[in-house]
Amino acid sequence: MGTPDIRDTPEEWRVTATETPFTGNKTGVRTDEVVMPDGSTARRDYQTHPGSVAVLALDERDRVLLLRQYRHPVRQKLWEIPAGLLDVPGENPLHAAQRELYEEAHVKAEDWRVLTDVYTSPGGCDEAVRIFLAREISAVEGERFEVSEEEADMELARVPLAELVRGVLAGDLHNNCLVVGVLALTAVRASGGPETLRPAGAPWPARPFS
Repeated sequence: MGTPDIRDTPEEWRVTATETPFTGNKTGVRTDEVVMPDGSTARRDYQTHPGSVAVLALDERDRVLLLRQYRHPVRQKLWEIPAGLLDVPGENPLHAAQRELYEEAHVKAEDWRVLTDVYTSPGGCDEAVRIFLAREISAVEGERFEVSEEEADMELARVPLAELVRGVLAGDLHNNCLVVGVLALTAVRASGGPETLRPAGAPWPARPFS
C-alpha cells in the first residue's frame, strides 16, 4: 500500500434540508440534514462563523506580544496573541490582521508572512483562522485605539518564545491561536526558517478574498 496524499481536500456531502435556529450578531447555529455514504441521513448542528485572523508578533528580542483577556465561556483569563473577526465578507485577511495588531496592541509590523491556517473546531464550527507571523514591529504613533467591554480590562506583555513553548507543553496556556502559533514557529525554525513561509497575501480557500 502506497503512502496517501496527506493534505485536506474539498468535499461536500449532499444536504437535503437546512434550518437556522439561531442567528446572533456575528455567529449563528445551523442544522443540516446530510446524506451519509450508505444513503441514510443525519442531522448535523454547527456554529456558523465569519472567520478570524491572529497575529504572532515577534520583537527583536525574540519575545511574542501577548494579551491577557477574560473569556466568559471558559471562565478564565487567557493569555492570547492579537486576533479578531473577519467582520467584512471578502475582507483581505492581511488588512484585518494589521488592524487587529494596531487596535489591540498599538503596534505595526514591517514583515508579514502566513504562519499557518487552521479550523478551530471542525466537528462543530466552520470557523477558519489564518495565523500570521509579524516581525520588525514598532509602536504606532498617536493615541491608542479606544477599547471597551472585555478589552477594557486587557493586559499586555512580551514573553520569550521559548518560555511560551514550555507553558504550552506544561498545560499552562490554552488559547488555540497562541498554542498553534508558538509551536508552528518553533517547527518552522527547525526546518528552513521563516523565509520559507507563504507570503502574506497567499490564497486562503477557506475564506476567499480579492
